[in-house]
Order: sequence, then structure tokens, then C-alpha cells
Amino acid sequence: MNALEGKKIVLGITGSIAAYKACHLTRGLIKKGAEAQIVITPAGKEFITPVTLSALTGKPVVSEFFSRRDGSWHSHVTLGLWADAMVIAPATASTIGKMANGIADNMLITTYLSMKAPVFVAPAMDLDMFAHPSTRQNLQRLRSFGNHIIEPATGELASHLEGKGRMEEPENIIRFLEEFFSTSQDLAGKKILITAGPTYEKIDPVRFIGNYSSGKMGIALAETCAQRGAEVTLVCGPTPLQAVHPGIRRIDVESAEDMYREATSCFGHMDAAILCAAVADFTPEQAADNKIKREKDILELRLKPTRDIAQALGEMKRDGQKLIGFAMETCDEEAHAREKLKKKHLDFIVLNSLNDKGAGFRCDTNKITILTQTDSTAYPLKDKTEVAADIVDRLRLLFKS
Repeated sequence: MNALEGKKIVLGITGSIAAYKACHLTRGLIKKGAEAQIVITPAGKEFITPVTLSALTGKPVVSEFFSRRDGSWHSHVTLGLWADAMVIAPATASTIGKMANGIADNMLITTYLSMKAPVFVAPAMDLDMFAHPSTRQNLQRLRSFGNHIIEPATGELASHLEGKGRMEEPENIIRFLEEFFSTSQDLAGKKILITAGPTYEKIDPVRFIGNYSSGKMGIALAETCAQRGAEVTLVCGPTPLQAVHPGIRRIDVESAEDMYREATSCFGHMDAAILCAAVADFTPEQAADNKIKREKDILELRLKPTRDIAQALGEMKRDGQKLIGFAMETCDEEAHAREKLKKKHLDFIVLNSLNDKGAGFRCDTNKITILTQTDSTAYPLKDKTEVAADIVDRLRLLFKS
């Protein structure tokens, strides 16, 4: 059966010249067996008429909160519960900004804010608008909420300039949806442990030893696994970032010892663990009870090794369990990663290097190489949500082997 057969799709249309493509997208979805309900902004109706869209779907087009003729109410909550997916195509810079900041001033945004199903966003705008820092920030914020961004294509734009900003073609959007639904439950029934974020090793009540990890990569992995049907336990070091999927159980920890205890406690009933956290290798031998005063020119701290989580889980691992590690390196990257892969009994290791621009800590992107005992696969620089999908795809292959 086609992956879109019987799926209920809310299609959001906004005020862009690319709105004409929504006709082709709607028709394509219906041909695939999907049921489409269109929600259009007032500006969108300047580019394409509800009459045309209604003729394609066989349903009234929703635009206003209520009918001015009889006062009947259009329930955005009902739409949010009805849908299997929401697709906003085209999505203008204005709509993306409203979505990112919860500005619910039209029916489309209130529907988005009520949506229980996955949301897919296909931007459409001129190249300078798409490249503007505010747009990039808003798109990244939408990704952090768990939305799927269907990157625009490069080509001639409405301004007759050439660049990135063209809404992706309808057939490619449909293919994106088909791929999502065909793999959306490929981890159903699996229990996956993920560690994320930094650890803080206490020096005194106000100071700690830490690192630059933001937790973005680990949380992206947790969201991806949960979206694909897994029951996820996220053991997370200090980070303000939130995991939003209801299938994620989050356990907040602070120190490497806290993370060790939680990870080793949980691993026994897991099908896999992905160890993405940046765990401190050393911690102070003793933390001061009170703030250390500046009374000397030199302060000496004695550090002791923390307990190795990957090593412990590798030794615990039973037949059928999968263990994935990460290696952040600055020199002799592959040699160090392969040593860790073997020593800690990992099924594969994800290597990234601080020498690669845009990869590693405090970035929205990452550039990885996945190493197994027998091969390696290098990936280009991608958004961390896309990197997470690549890693989970490799994990899925392990489960099939």
C-alpha cells in the first residue's frame, strides 16, 4: 500500500507567488490516496482562490475563524486532532516568523499551534529573505520544536534573481512525505537510551568544570527516535533545550557520576543506547563546601578520573543490544575513534572533528563520519536534525542484521 494511502493531511497555504504550486501538491496528495483539508491565510487568497482549492479537495477551504454569514466556528483544535500531518507549502518568511514565536493571528497559525501530528514546512521567498539571519534563526527554532523543514530549491525566483528560495516542487514534497511515513514507525517497540549535553563537575557551590556542549545533537537524536516509534529515555546534562515529543522520558543529571548511575541503571532493559553526551573525563577529588576565596596567586585542583559510561555499557551489553558512541577529536581523528570503537565494544562510532567548520559544539550543523569495525561512511555538513536521521538510519540497519 502507498505510504500516503488514507493519511489525513492539513495543507496550509500562505501569501506567496508559489501558492499556485499548492494546486499540484493537493492533486498529487489525493492521487496518492490521501485526504486533504486546506487552511489558507487571507494573503494566500490573493494568489489562489478557495473555489479552485475546494474543487480539488471536495472540502470547503478554511480561512477565517468563523463564517461571517452564520457565525459557525472553524475549530483549529479539531483539525489538530484530525490530521496525520500538516504541510505548510508555501511558507512565507512572515508565516515562519509567526510560527517560531507563537503569533496566532490567523487560522493557519492557530491550527499549527494546536497540531498533534508532525508538521512539514516548505519555505518560499526571495534569496535575501531566506538568507537573512532572522529567517535562519526562525527556521532553526522550528526545527528545535520538532518540525520538519523541506529545504527550498535553487533557481530563478519571482524577482528574476537566481538563488535559494524556490519552494520545493510538489512531487518532491510528496516524496518527502512518503519517505517519512514509510519509515515513521520503523523503531516501533524499541527502547532506546540516549545521553545528551554536558556534565558539570563541581569545584565549589558556584564553580564547576564543564564543556561547550549544548545538547542539540543528543536532543535531535531523541526526537528522531521518538518520531520513528521508539520509546526513548533521555539522560540529559545541564541544558536549557527541551525535548518536546511525548515519547521521550527525560532524566536530568548534572555530573558525570550522576549520568553514569542513570545510564547503567537504565541500559539493562534497552534495545540500544546512543551515547552522545560530552561527559567529563575528570572531576575534582573533593568539592569545597563554601566558595573558594581568592587568597593565593595559584590555586591547585586535584582531579580524578570519572567512571567511563561507554566502557561500562560495553561490558554490560548482551546479545542483540546495540551500542553507539561518539568521538569528538582534534587530531588523528580516525585513529582515536577506531581505538575507542574497539575498546568499548561499540557497534559503530560517530566521529566529528573540531577542525571542520560548522561541526561540533554550539553549532546547528554537524559533519560526521560513521565508523564500524570494517568500514567508514563520511557525510557532508548538515543540520543536526538531518544528521540525527542519518545516525538513526544506520541504527535501524543494525536491528535488521
